[in-house]
Amino acid sequence: MFFHERIYLDWNATAPLLPEVLQEMTRVLGIIGNPSSVHADGREARAVIESARGDVAKLVGASAKNVFFTSSGTEAANTVLTASLGVDRLLVSAVEHSCSLTGGQFASDLITVLPVDTNGRLNLKFLSDELAKSGRPLLSLQLANNETGVIQPVAEAAELVHQARGLVHVDAVQAAGKIPVGMVELGADILTLSAHKFGGPKGVGAFIFANEKIRLGTSLIKGGGQERGQRAGTENVAGIAGFGMAANMAVKHMYKMQDVQNLRNMLEAGILKLAPDTTIFSAGVERLPNTTCFAITGLLAETALIGFDMDGISVSSGSACSSGKVRKSHVLVAMGVLDELAVAAIRVSLGPTTGKIDITKFLLALENRLKSLHKYEIRAA
Repeated sequence: MFFHERIYLDWNATAPLLPEVLQEMTRVLGIIGNPSSVHADGREARAVIESARGDVAKLVGASAKNVFFTSSGTEAANTVLTASLGVDRLLVSAVEHSCSLTGGQFASDLITVLPVDTNGRLNLKFLSDELAKSGRPLLSLQLANNETGVIQPVAEAAELVHQARGLVHVDAVQAAGKIPVGMVELGADILTLSAHKFGGPKGVGAFIFANEKIRLGTSLIKGGGQERGQRAGTENVAGIAGFGMAANMAVKHMYKMQDVQNLRNMLEAGILKLAPDTTIFSAGVERLPNTTCFAITGLLAETALIGFDMDGISVSSGSACSSGKVRKSHVLVAMGVLDELAVAAIRVSLGPTTGKIDITKFLLALENRLKSLHKYEIRAA
């Protein structure tokens, strides 16, 4: 079976570039000025950046002067996970993206990994115990997990951290464009984003501070002093323009995620009908409206992904950053998932252009995978 048109169900890895973003980037590519130059051409490029800075700020309810552009969400996280913010130690949950789990600029002995429950949510009691220890803490916590879609209790965690005079970094890379991301409501002191997760271009991200009092004592990338000394290097003007347009579109089109959630529910009902013993990870807690991570014992993810790809369907076994490596998901390991399920985990992530026909075709392809598995089991017996 091969579908004439490929079906894209891997939006958590990267979202397709929005037509409006492509149009804006194409326009901006014709601007020749360096945004640091004072002449008219430079000022034209600078105006593009500042307009985009305002759009990104609106997406998260921040002030434009507290938005700083980077090359990616990974660079943004590596930049802000630093003692130069006036903190002494770093706390990270066990299910964070690897760019946060590596600890940024903190020495390994200053990093504490916090456990999660079986649904992948942060253990607030353990966090509270850690906060009682000496040293001003910085907590790094995803708003939503890229593999399971689990939404973390960020506001509750932030309240605890602030009582301990600490700071909170919220990794909103996977959440932006799918659920509301308000810095004030979350209690975030620092927030990081990546444009390509919600229809912008790859290769541009941002870190955002809650106010002007929060600044890096030492920038990660040093040079000409761009981004008001917080991140050196000539700005990616076209990429930033696309970022701003994507942020603008995300604010306008957030309502579409209800339809996406309805399709996600249709997908999960279909999977359970085909295989009632399916495990849908974190189904009992709040998740992103577009994300399903499931496992069927015996259906190895590595083999299944090859089959889906040959059928013309793009899905993932977990984080795209590690999908090329044959290993268990650290997220599922932290949740205490058994090995036979961890190696079978498949992530399907949807977007606003996903349709019912895409879900129907995926379920048909899954049914064929299961039939093949059943035949193999009969032969083996």
